[in-house]
Amino acid sequence: MGLVAVWLVWADLTATTTDLASAVLVTAFAVGAAVALWALGTALTRRRAGARAPAIVLQLMLLPIGWFMLQGGLGWLGVPLMALGLGVTALLVSTPTTRALGFE
Repeated sequence: MGLVAVWLVWADLTATTTDLASAVLVTAFAVGAAVALWALGTALTRRRAGARAPAIVLQLMLLPIGWFMLQGGLGWLGVPLMALGLGVTALLVSTPTTRALGFE
């Protein structure tokens, strides 16, 4: 997500014609999502139990994104994205993670 945010900033700065308000909002959303993922990753590294639920929600958000990519003919990108979301969610709810976060 950080790379997407960097690319959007570059695209905003180099575009010849654009809707400035939309470009800034999309870029701000990408930057915010990158910061949120970074914060959740840091919290999970520090074994903060409260970070697991928001991390699961963000990972499950990859499912509708991947589904719409499939519908749009980008199955080569949508399927791995959906698999990534499901895989990371499975890791977040697995027994070792549950033990490490102190839920058992």
